[in-house]
Amino acid sequence: MTLDWFQKGMAHIWLPYAQMQTALPPLPVASTQGARIHLADGRSLIDGIASWWTACHGYNHPAIFAALMDQAGRMPHVMFGGLVHEPALRLATRLCDLLPGDLSHVFFTDSGSVAVEVAMKMAVQYWLNRGERGRSRFLSFRHGYHGDTFATMSVCDPDEGMHKHFADVLIHQLIGDLPRDDEGEAALTALLEREAGTLAGIIVEPLVQGAGGMVFHDPTTLRRLRKLADRFGLLLIFDEIFTGFGRTGTLFACESAAIVPDIITLSKALTGGTLPLAATIARTHVFKAFLSDEETHALMHGPTFMANALACAAANASLDLFASEPRLQQVTNIAQWLEEGLAPCRDLPFVCDVRVKGAIGVVELERIADLKGLKQALLAEGVWIRPFGRIVYLTPALTITEDELAILTRAIVTVLKQRDWSKQG
Repeated sequence: MTLDWFQKGMAHIWLPYAQMQTALPPLPVASTQGARIHLADGRSLIDGIASWWTACHGYNHPAIFAALMDQAGRMPHVMFGGLVHEPALRLATRLCDLLPGDLSHVFFTDSGSVAVEVAMKMAVQYWLNRGERGRSRFLSFRHGYHGDTFATMSVCDPDEGMHKHFADVLIHQLIGDLPRDDEGEAALTALLEREAGTLAGIIVEPLVQGAGGMVFHDPTTLRRLRKLADRFGLLLIFDEIFTGFGRTGTLFACESAAIVPDIITLSKALTGGTLPLAATIARTHVFKAFLSDEETHALMHGPTFMANALACAAANASLDLFASEPRLQQVTNIAQWLEEGLAPCRDLPFVCDVRVKGAIGVVELERIADLKGLKQALLAEGVWIRPFGRIVYLTPALTITEDELAILTRAIVTVLKQRDWSKQG
């Protein structure tokens, strides 16, 4: 295969999460459709991770495509400073109607990391506007991941994460263990009794800590966090960049615990995997702390492409699909198919755990000694799956068919049975 654009462009591109000297060459993509990625060389791969969990309705859904074409013909973008437009205001209203409690004030950004940055900025300024100084840190949790920008790096797991090089320049945050049981709650309570006065809030990925290893916890853990946040007067931030929009079985993960965070962040599947858009949504008491005659009490943040009209149109079309098509039932079906399809992995001696939550399936190994070899072996089975750390995981489109998902799970079982991937080949 000789592609002029590929050969020339690869000399200039810098890829994410890749050592450019040793990384495997990326695959040139020609098109996408449904749950499939069509490569320039004619091969077709079933996508097991929905482009980092974004393409919840599959690729190229006609309803989203039509909404994009309609919006592009009228107004692809206009600055959001001093101007507003229907797609953004309608989307904000719809999101607030769908979210629990009084999560009712939406600040749009253009990426998940920035949405979390804004949530942290809101939390710190919330206390400043109330006249309380010194509350500038956050409690986050081991195995947590919240983004790659500087503030978000500081609340990721400092030991298990990918940002160790920056330890000397990051804000020193408080890292704890999730309160999974009474003993864990007591330990976290003791930690907060010492440190709460320095904290602006608590930040957590509800139900599933995604990029930190697809680590699950139950709704009771979230209720414990709400109770502790209330006891110590802290803002509770739910980072639902990954878990939002049906991935865990409810539209938002916070619904499973029947609690309302003070701030929630959304992105990834917000536009159905078409355009970058994110939202930081606050409860009324948080928003009111910014209302004042003092100009300095305003939230001084404004991304250039904030509330991009095209992206908001796509997000509105995506919400229409959640309302008109049986996405949550599809998640229930996927969970069953994942349980059945991945079950044979439990018999492998180097597999530590097989777990499923909603449309997330995880096979955890003791270790992955040959990550490149594992990726190539999966690719040879006609699937696009990106293992990392010590896990092989699936987060497919919610519209994937049973037959397509069976190909994905069968590929994982087949490849893991080929050899002990916890050892060098």
